[in-house]
Amino acid sequence: MEIYKHKVQYYETDKMGITHHSNYIRWMEEARIDFCEQIGWGYDKMEKDGIMSPVIGVECKYKLNTTFADVIEIEIFVEEFSGVRLKLRYEMKRDGKLVCEGKTEHCFMSPEGKILRLKKDHPTLFELFTSMAENK
Repeated sequence: MEIYKHKVQYYETDKMGITHHSNYIRWMEEARIDFCEQIGWGYDKMEKDGIMSPVIGVECKYKLNTTFADVIEIEIFVEEFSGVRLKLRYEMKRDGKLVCEGKTEHCFMSPEGKILRLKKDHPTLFELFTSMAENK
């Protein structure tokens, strides 16, 4: 699996030249979309198959500042998967140094808003997330 890379843009920085804190959450979404595409379940495929995966929680812990033109490598780990909820962990690094740790929590729903149980409703995706989960 390739690590997602994001180059800090000038507009992502504040008056002090430091990346605004809200951008890290956006980068997690960019990395998550890339991650899903790499495992063969891009958001377009999930939605075509009737799977919505809203964010139901987010956490961000900032360790070091980043600035314009820094290249941030974002690695994603499946921290926990229950078949109904998915918890992802993000490590964001610049030159090998941890700059931010993040987490997102997701559920799976039909377009009509019904909670999906992936083991029953989408067993292939269930098996994939189960195999990747750190909480096996």
